[in-house]
Amino acid sequence: MKAVQIDRYGSPEELQYRDIPEPLVAAGQLLVDVYAASANPGEVKVRKGLRPEFLKSGFPHTMGRDFSGVVRGVGAGVTAFKPGDAVFGILPLGVEGTAAETIAVDAGIAGLKPAALSHVDAVAQALTGLTALYSMEDAGAVASGETVLIHGGAGGIGSYAVQYARHKGARVITTASAHNHEYVKSLGAHEAIDYHNDDFTRIGPICDVVLDSIGGEVQRRSLSVLKPGGRLVIIAASTKDAEGVRPDIKILRPIVERDRRHLERIAELAVSGAVKSPEIKRMKLSESAEAHRLLESGRLRGKIVFVVR
Repeated sequence: MKAVQIDRYGSPEELQYRDIPEPLVAAGQLLVDVYAASANPGEVKVRKGLRPEFLKSGFPHTMGRDFSGVVRGVGAGVTAFKPGDAVFGILPLGVEGTAAETIAVDAGIAGLKPAALSHVDAVAQALTGLTALYSMEDAGAVASGETVLIHGGAGGIGSYAVQYARHKGARVITTASAHNHEYVKSLGAHEAIDYHNDDFTRIGPICDVVLDSIGGEVQRRSLSVLKPGGRLVIIAASTKDAEGVRPDIKILRPIVERDRRHLERIAELAVSGAVKSPEIKRMKLSESAEAHRLLESGRLRGKIVFVVR
């Protein structure tokens, strides 16, 4: 079967599209023929050597974190799925390997994919949707009538968070490049702020919730737009710029677990029309180097999805 691997850290040219042996299915696992996978910004860090914890087994290393496909076989003890079931999911934290034609995954991290949701749409919402749900629903507990600021609303996580917050009845403000303002408004944002040329803190302390995916100065300045009792939900690399500054707000750091309940919640929201897929750029696994260059360019809007089958 074909897969995308790296043999050493480096540039996008290190991504090799090659033949590797098919995996064997173990007890508690599913053997899944992958129909769609995606390219995520975190994989760029792995390729560059900035996340060595992902290479527990060393090189060669197969890329990819999320998948949608069809079960070909089940391991001993699996009762929730059977061959022929359409499933989607995300690998556990610190694990990669979905950029391949066939994968073996623990049954507990997979969810049933509804027939009304395509493989491309399922994988486009999997990792971003999971992160957004844990941030906005579990940690942030966004409620109707609240005001929410979402940084980077045109990106994968941001675009899902914008739609979710609007679905819950919140007033949604987001930061985005000027050329993405119409896009984020089409997702449900009431107001878009150009982060290149405008200061988002001009809105004043009106927010109940802020979603910070950037960190640093943006995280620190986000404190000034929160009401007393507000919630700063941080999915950036660090919380250090917000800690200890405002004791009258909550700083929340969601732990994004992989579980069937949240995956099926993603599917439920998608099928109901409450949340739609972000803008999708379809590519082939053999175009992984180009995909990584696009991820690094800062020009990507939405998600890159590899159509595998």
